[in-house]
Formats: sequence, C-alpha cells, structure tokens
Amino acid sequence: EYMAQAMFHDLPTTLAKVFGFFQIQVKNPISGSKNYKMNVIIMENLFYNKKTSRIFDLKGSMRNRHVEQTGKANEVLLDENMVEYIFESPIHVREYDKKLLRASLWNDTLFLAKMNVMDYLLVVGINNDDYTLTVGIIDFIRTFTWDKKLESWVKEKGLVGGGNSIMKQPTVVTPKQYKNRFREAMERY
Repeated sequence: EYMAQAMFHDLPTTLAKVFGFFQIQVKNPISGSKNYKMNVIIMENLFYNKKTSRIFDLKGSMRNRHVEQTGKANEVLLDENMVEYIFESPIHVREYDKKLLRASLWNDTLFLAKMNVMDYLLVVGINNDDYTLTVGIIDFIRTFTWDKKLESWVKEKGLVGGGNSIMKQPTVVTPKQYKNRFREAMERY
C-alpha cells in the first residue's frame, strides 16, 4: 500500500525497490537431503550505470561507524567518515532537493517504524564530476524481534559496551528510537 501511494500518488520516497524474495535450496541428488539453504532479497542497484566518487552507508550512529579509507574504487565509508568529509568538503544541495529528501526520509522512516523495522541505512553516492548525489534507503527488512530487544536492553544497561554519551548510544534501539536518531543524523549530515 505504501509503495502504491509512492508510485501512483507522488508520495516522495527514498526506499530502494524490492524485486523479489527467494529461497535457494541445494539438495543432494542421491539422498535428496537438503545440504544448503539461503534466503535472498533482490533490490534495486541504486548505482547502476552511475559513476560515484564516494559511497557512504549511513545509519545515524557514531558508534563503530568509521573505517580507514583505502582509496579503492567503490569503497563504502560510514557515518563518521561522512562527518569528516562534509567538514572538509561541504555538500551543497538546492533548497528544493533538500526539502524533497527531507520529506522522503520523514515518510519512509515513519512507515518503517510503523512496520517495526529498524537497522536500515541511507546509502549515498557522490559524483564529484557532475556534482550529483544518488541516495536511497536499503536493507529495510530487519524487524525488532525478541533477540534485538534483548540486545538493546543489555547494551542500554551497560552490561556489554554502551555508555551514556549521546554520540555513543547503543546501536540496537527500538524502531521509534531508530527513526528519531536516523532523522536527526540525516538532518545534521
């Protein structure tokens, strides 16, 4: 219903299109027993036929979200790398585009929180040659199940990792908390 609204009623969205969910099973041809099973989701490749100078995987957290840059092609950098990058090379976005992106992220994160989804990310591709950005929310299938609730509680209580710093809050939070943290961080970036 949400994607139908986006497609047919011009609801702005950054959600990458999902083409299908599949389960692949490999069976032993002699015994017929299953040797291997894998679940696969096929999503839109946002960077198909596009050149990117930098790619960022943004979750809105500063906890363990930095990688050492190697300079390799299609290297994926994280939130802390983005903060460093925009400090050195601010990204200028037209006001209309910023409003459209903000509305899209607002709609998408509200929808995902209602669906009890968390742990999604905004992938951003920067093309320095033609000064364009390609953005989209991907990996939006992880729901807040009992194991994530337990992990969140343990980290919140400081039993494993965690702490009380605003910038170093637990990475596993409820979908509502994830939505709020994600929105605030994307606005800062």
